[in-house]
Amino acid sequence: MPDEPATATGTPRTGWTRPVAVPADIDDSNLDKAGGVIELPVHVSWSGPRIQWDLAARRQRAQVYEIVLSEGTDDDVRRFIDVDQLVDLWDDLWLAPHVRQAWAEHLERLRHVRLAC
Repeated sequence: MPDEPATATGTPRTGWTRPVAVPADIDDSNLDKAGGVIELPVHVSWSGPRIQWDLAARRQRAQVYEIVLSEGTDDDVRRFIDVDQLVDLWDDLWLAPHVRQAWAEHLERLRHVRLAC
């Protein structure tokens, strides 16, 4: 039987999980970040009606972060996720365990912050 594919953190998967987009350059100050009222691309928010989200509203921003971190590509994460905001929202986010672990490990490497998994 072939080896299981690895997750974004390089650990073997046991069962199916969506790959986690964890771009190394997420903290690049030259990246344009979305702000204000946004609509997520269909490939990210693919179920239900089209929704506009106000990133200035904490709860709506948290919901966008949950969706993008779970469903987004590297480009989506670069566009919609601000690392400072992610760290601030961390304890309020519902993320699948493999997504939470991948991001906690990445943020520890990137920002030297330890976040609960």
